[in-house]
Amino acid sequence: MRPVIIADASRGGPGGRLGDFFRRYHLDRIAGAAWKIVLVLIVLAIVSGKAVVTVGPGERGVIFSKISGVLERELKEGWHIILPFLWEPTIYDVKQQSWTISIGEKMPQAGERVPEEPNLVALTSDGQQVTLDLTVRYHPDPVKVWRLHQRVGPEYLNKVIRPHTRRTARMVVSQYDVTAVYSEERRTIQHEIAEELSRVLQDEDIILDEFLLRHVKFTEQFQQAIEAKQVAVQEVEQMEYVLQAAEKEKESKIVEAEGEAEAIRLQGTALKQNPLLIDYEYARKVAPRVGAIIGSEDLIRR
Repeated sequence: MRPVIIADASRGGPGGRLGDFFRRYHLDRIAGAAWKIVLVLIVLAIVSGKAVVTVGPGERGVIFSKISGVLERELKEGWHIILPFLWEPTIYDVKQQSWTISIGEKMPQAGERVPEEPNLVALTSDGQQVTLDLTVRYHPDPVKVWRLHQRVGPEYLNKVIRPHTRRTARMVVSQYDVTAVYSEERRTIQHEIAEELSRVLQDEDIILDEFLLRHVKFTEQFQQAIEAKQVAVQEVEQMEYVLQAAEKEKESKIVEAEGEAEAIRLQGTALKQNPLLIDYEYARKVAPRVGAIIGSEDLIRR
């Protein structure tokens, strides 16, 4: 059996020559210090949370690498280990969110910075001005959050949803006249805005859950015109009711007169055919009076 030769670091073996090299150039101390520094940095990263990212329920994480840029994947719910100081995580809420433009919202005071005007004003095809009260319900596409982060970033509400909603609503409303906006066609307008807005937001990696056109406010002049029209309609309906009542009364009198005329005609025909009926009718009408006179004479005699 051949003896096993173990290299002696102190006597010129491979390990010894490597040790001599480190000792000759004092690299043993530098190497030891470097490993200590790396170890300390890793511990600090773990303790400070730089190496561990927690993604909560209904959230997605995006990683930006300082070497290669945004990673084309997302971090799902749970905790993940990342490269500290090289990767920068960003958490996105992918649950349903709402954004509302309310007609009753107050205008900003002097000195207040508001990214958009609170009211959404649109023009109809006939040039009438209307103010829209609407709600947009949406959420980022969970499987494309990394691309949303790369193209837009966390400010997607102000950069994408607000301007696209205003542009789409104005575009669709401009295709209808004010009467259509005021009538039942408002549902059709809401549906068209929702379809167009859904298509536009999908291209921006945002999913539209629901669009609601809750209320439309018209100008004061048009509102007065609507009220005047309603009053006129009520007056016309009242007049129609009066005319219908008069027509029914007229028809009733005509029917009654026709009935009396028919009765007289039938009576005349009957008298022509039987002259003795004249004596009978006369006796029938006189008989009660005769009875009354005879009764009076009896009372006088008594």
